Amino acid sequence: MFTSVKANEYPCPLFLKAAKDNFLLFLCALIDGHNKAPHMKKSIQTKAFGTLPDGREVKRYTLSNAKGMEVNVINFGGIIQSVYVPDKTGVLEDVTLGFDTLPPYLHNAPYFGAIIGRYGNRIANGKFTLDGVDYTLPVNNAPNHLHGGTVGFDKVFWEIAVEEDANALVLTYVSPDGEQGYPGTLHCSIIYRLTESNELWIEYTATTDKSTIINLTQHAYFNLAGSKSTSVLDHVLTLEADTFLPINEHLVPTGEYRPVKHTAFNFLQPKSIGKHIEEKEEQLLVARGYDHCWIVRKVEEDMLQKVARVEELGSGRRMEVYSSEPGVQFYTGNFLDGTLTGKNGNSYPPRAGFCLETQHFPDSPNQVTFPNTVLHPHDTYRSTTVYAFGLAD
Repeated sequence: MFTSVKANEYPCPLFLKAAKDNFLLFLCALIDGHNKAPHMKKSIQTKAFGTLPDGREVKRYTLSNAKGMEVNVINFGGIIQSVYVPDKTGVLEDVTLGFDTLPPYLHNAPYFGAIIGRYGNRIANGKFTLDGVDYTLPVNNAPNHLHGGTVGFDKVFWEIAVEEDANALVLTYVSPDGEQGYPGTLHCSIIYRLTESNELWIEYTATTDKSTIINLTQHAYFNLAGSKSTSVLDHVLTLEADTFLPINEHLVPTGEYRPVKHTAFNFLQPKSIGKHIEEKEEQLLVARGYDHCWIVRKVEEDMLQKVARVEELGSGRRMEVYSSEPGVQFYTGNFLDGTLTGKNGNSYPPRAGFCLETQHFPDSPNQVTFPNTVLHPHDTYRSTTVYAFGLAD
């Protein structure tokens, strides 16, 4: 049974930093009270972003707060198209990779900012067995099934409802039984919510009418230096993980749980992303860098807690990631090759952005020792991720 995530049950958690030990505490506050700040909250803006080949209009929705932070989301793929946050001088810049217009998102985009489902990451050979039934999924990353298949959640049209009072967008999609080979009709709801503390909350829920597998995540590529930067190697990363999952030549976990100690995968203490990335370590060579799942050190199972912290000292920007998931896939844009023309005409070479995809483990349906990713009827899948932006200490 897929366990419900307790963090998702709270209406509006907030972060407070303890001055003495820099430890983050979680508190709850009602949304109504949260919106009674002395400043005026900005309304959610909507504008046209293009038209799909079938004639459906794609819109861009803008969440903003009184501090100037802005998050733009489109209803194609539920894509986070841009995130503007201030640097240490107050200058706002977009810290995500992506495109200025719709057409590039429709063709061979590397999941920039997209919702990933039904199953984030790889399933070996595109096959799994559930309740004695063998299922075959499209192989779109030979020999594996990757990120939901040839038409995953990154390529579908999401209905979006605006919740002005909560400064939130509610995205919904119904995946029919058999879509991309998955069993069960899956009803999905994803909330993007921007707080006055510069936190982007992403809350996932889903139900099914037939037992199925599920592993939803968000695939934003970040570069905290801003859109003019083409490398994240100088970003300083901390990962709250003692263990990672080694992969085989097809980038699928072998099933081993390997300690990070004495390896290039040790980010328990702050370390630049580029410090060891070019070393001739077998796991780095097979993935062309980092493209692995780290196992989050859990204080309490299914509770929201800190997963990662990233700082870019030039701009002074900081991003902290909180999640209820047991794992996080850290990816350093290894397969970007400079051929894509992104925002403002910029190209994206390898290492132009990094991803921190909170999730259950890759290939879990085929790995008996990995956390369960089966969702049964009458149960509810719940998961929460927070990207909290601020300034480096």
